[in-house]
Amino acid sequence: MPPRCVLCGDTGLADFDLCAGCLDDLPRNLSCCYRCGEPFESEIALPSLCGRCLKRSPQFDETYAPYLYRYQMPYLIGQLKFGRDYKNARLLAMLLAEHIAAGAELPELLLPMPLHPHRYRERGFNQSIEIARHLARRFELPLDLYSVARSRDTVHQTGLPAKQRHKNMRGAFRLIKSLKAEHVAIVDDVMTTGATASALAGVLKQAGVGRVDVWVCARA
Repeated sequence: MPPRCVLCGDTGLADFDLCAGCLDDLPRNLSCCYRCGEPFESEIALPSLCGRCLKRSPQFDETYAPYLYRYQMPYLIGQLKFGRDYKNARLLAMLLAEHIAAGAELPELLLPMPLHPHRYRERGFNQSIEIARHLARRFELPLDLYSVARSRDTVHQTGLPAKQRHKNMRGAFRLIKSLKAEHVAIVDDVMTTGATASALAGVLKQAGVGRVDVWVCARA
């Protein structure tokens, strides 16, 4: 079927389920910290680090977050995450893939952000896996679903201050089997402070992974 814009219903642009106008209206994350993807309040020379990363560097090395979690992005992500609108996984992956293809060093494998089994049963699927499947096919990369698990069903991070988010994620992940990769990319839908990704990256680093990037569709 020809692509149709999921936002306005107009004809999609190329293979995107977005029209040209709605695609142009998406809030791009153009000036941000290269490590955590946090947007800067004003344009500065890039690449640069934000004050938070200068004070306390996360466990991951670089973040690729092409869009801001504003305007249409919460709808696109929310329809997938809570509405099971699986076509949005393909769309979000295509948007992220364009950004990755523009200059990122490809990893040896992709690792979707794990969900705790209780959360998985409650939701019925993992939106990060659905996005990562499309990215793995696009870049011809292996997808690792079994090396790391969520060991604690942590409380929702929404509304928690940054310090409490880091405390909430301690011991949240555990290694199930050895990882034979020097460079891994974590795939997720949205990043807020990076506490969850940092906790997972720490486990990967302890397992011998040399570099951990984070690929997310949007940055809060």
